Formats: sequence, structure tokens, C-alpha cells
Amino acid sequence: METRDTSAHPCFNSGTANGCGRLHLPVAPGCTITCNYCDRRFDCPNETRPGVASSVLTPRRALDYAHRVLDLEPRIRVAGIAGPGDPFAQPERTLETLELLRRELPQLLVCLASNGLGVPDYLDRLARLGLTHMTLTVNSVDPAIGARIHTRVRDGERTLTGEAGAGILLERQMRAIEGLKARGIAVKVNTIVIPGVNAEHVREVAQTVSRLGADLHNLVPLWPTEGTPFVHLSEPDPGEMEARRRECEGWMAQMRHCRRCRADAAGLLAEDRSGEFAGVLRACAGTDPASGDRPYVAVATREGRLINLHLGQAGSLQIWGTSGGSPALVEERNVPARGRGDRWHRLARTLSDCRAVLAGGAGDVPQRELEERGTTVHVVSGLIEDGLHKVYEAGDVGRLKPRTGGVAAGCSSGGGGEGCC
Repeated sequence: METRDTSAHPCFNSGTANGCGRLHLPVAPGCTITCNYCDRRFDCPNETRPGVASSVLTPRRALDYAHRVLDLEPRIRVAGIAGPGDPFAQPERTLETLELLRRELPQLLVCLASNGLGVPDYLDRLARLGLTHMTLTVNSVDPAIGARIHTRVRDGERTLTGEAGAGILLERQMRAIEGLKARGIAVKVNTIVIPGVNAEHVREVAQTVSRLGADLHNLVPLWPTEGTPFVHLSEPDPGEMEARRRECEGWMAQMRHCRRCRADAAGLLAEDRSGEFAGVLRACAGTDPASGDRPYVAVATREGRLINLHLGQAGSLQIWGTSGGSPALVEERNVPARGRGDRWHRLARTLSDCRAVLAGGAGDVPQRELEERGTTVHVVSGLIEDGLHKVYEAGDVGRLKPRTGGVAAGCSSGGGGEGCC
């Protein structure tokens, strides 16, 4: 099968970047791996990096958003799903979005950006749904190096760490590239260049993915992000990046026009309008919240009025929804007791119908466990009704007042590389 025409995709073809736009639909909140350069928990309107989105949409709301944006920006030729997590952490959301796009906006090219772990199981369905482009983030082809970058890999119900996790991830990525190319889907490989970790290894990545048939290689400089283990590392300078690209160019065509786009990017690469369209995005996210597949919000509270309890100290959580357009308390749910290693895994299942948790504090482990399964944790303070308003109506949870200082209190300048299509 021949590869589909990629000429209208601005990321795959720099010649079209000034005339053909792309639209990222943020429908994928969860993730299947934990990377030392990535923090998806916070959003600032001035941040331009993967993993950041003003709101998360359900598939049907994403279609509504796409229609509205196309009316405002007719130069868009590509609709992509690039996060803010991974499209295959909750694959049915992704597949439903692709089905809706194929049916109602067949003129658009369709692409996904993924770490690749979950791709092999869906290759045939992706082809049937008309996927034309895929970006895979492959940061190493050596599990020993991969283990320094990806600390945890969730494969179904298994959580793997170290070289075991990195090895599974690598094996799936290689299968994904082969399977995508066998089905005529164009493949771009992103590699985050991390000084002292994989910078000397990127040529091996280029060699390996080239042999598998990948079409384009995108070396992305590390963008150190507050709150991540790699925040202390330096961003490679343009001279070093160009040297690395020349080193890899003998094996793979190199992308030199990447903008490290947000998960809700919209418009031309050099004329992103995501800030301008943020209100449209939030409006779509806030439409008929009770009809979504995650209609509720969990709240950690001491007395039922304020968001003021640490998640780890909560014996129960209030579950809120909406009724007649106003917040309504639905029930109270117990938090699994301490003493079992799967406490947060069990809580994530308990909150599978909740889009968010509002708490006065939360540790890294429960935040990861919940967010990997699509429930975003916001460490904030204030009145419960104000927090619910931000989630349901304003669609702007990133502006909730943080309980303590840190990245949530302002802009960070960093980001990872997952999520660029």
C-alpha cells in the first residue's frame, strides 16, 4: 500500500506550513507513561509546549469545536489529537473522535501523536478510520537509556519500571512504526534531545527508525519544566541542535520547523491562534457537562464548603455534578483505606466517572495514578462552588488558585516533546 499524500500537512511538509493550518483537539487527558521532562498538570495561556491545553473535550464536543474553528480559520487542513496526555490511554475517546471527524469533516487529514505504547493493538482500526499521519515520540532505542527518561510504563493493569518498562515501550514503538507503514500511514518520529542522557544516542534512533520505514525525524530540544526531574538540565542551544540534525540527516530527513505546539494548538505553525480561540474551546468544554463520559468532580473538603483537605488525609470525597445548570452534590464516596499498595489505583477506578479532583494537597503518586486514567488532580484552595464553576462553566481550571506555590502559580518555560503532530 502506498503512503498517503502528506503535502497538506504542515508538520510533515515545510513547504505547506505558511498556507495550511492544523487543529489539535485535546480529548486525551490521561497518559500511559511517566517521563522525566513532562508535566501535564498545569496550564498557562503564555506557555507553548506539548502537554498544555486550556480545556479537555469529549469527542462530540471536540467535533463542535472543530466546526467552530474551521469557520474562523478556513486554512486548517489537518485535525490532530496530541494530548494533553496520550491518545491511547483512553483509546475509545480517540477512536470515537476519529470516527466523527471522518464522517462529518472528511476533507481534513487526520493525525495522532503518541508515545506508541498502545498503538499496535489499534493499527487496523486506525487505518479503517482514515488516519493519514502519526507522530511517535521515540527517545531511545536502548532500554538502559530509556529507563533514565521514562520512569514508569503502564501496560494495561501492569506498571513496569526501569529497563523492563523501557524495553516494553521500545518493542511497541518498533511494532507501531512497522504496522503504520504497512498500512500506508505517514510516520514522523520525535526525539527529545536531553543533554547527558540521550544526546549522544540520537543517531542510533535515526538509524533504527529509518530501517523501519519512518518518513521524517524531528529532534526536539529539551525544554526544562518546573516540577520535573529534568528541570536542572540545560536546553540544547541552536548550534548543538543543528549539529545533531546534520549527524542524523544521513539516515533520516530532518524537520527544522517544529514549533513545539500545545495540545490545543490551532492555526498556522507560525501564526498559532490557540490563545484567540481559547474562549471557543472553553465554551465547547462547558456545553452540557452532565452529558459527558466523565460528568462529575470529586472534592476533598473538611466541612463541605471549602476545598481544604489533602487527598491523602481524606476518608471520603464529595462527588459533584450539575442539575439545571447549577452545581449539585450527588453523593459521598469513600477513599480506599491506607495500608495497601494499590490504594490510588483503586481510587482511580472509583473515580472513573470524574473528570477532576479538587483537593487542598496531593502527593505525586496519587496525582500520577489518577491522571493516567483520565482524572485530573488540581491542588487548589477556595470555595467549592468557585472551583466547580471553573471546571464546568469557565472551562479554565488552570486559573484556580493553587493551594501552595510552585508551577501552578505562574508560567513555566518548559515542556516535553510528546504531543506535536
